[in-house]
Amino acid sequence: MFIITLRIKDKTRAPQFTDGHNAWIRRGFDDGVFLLVGSLQPNAGGAILAHNASPEDIEARVQDDPFVAEGVVSAEILAVAPGRTDERLAFLKA
Repeated sequence: MFIITLRIKDKTRAPQFTDGHNAWIRRGFDDGVFLLVGSLQPNAGGAILAHNASPEDIEARVQDDPFVAEGVVSAEILAVAPGRTDERLAFLKA
């Protein structure tokens, strides 16, 4: 499982890459990799919960985000090995 943070670096350039970023998010859900996408508060960027991919695949996927590629945000990828989960999230331990 991965927690990805996208911290804002240059908000002024975000509007020109928003459509591409939103398409990138849609692909993540369509591919079954993204489980959750949300905003870092207050207005600090975004966060993604991802699974079902290798660390290399996650790295490549993150680098493909137009916001990352164009320097709108900086990305950090945290790999998490779930040890205990609520039964509803047991699939994350696989």
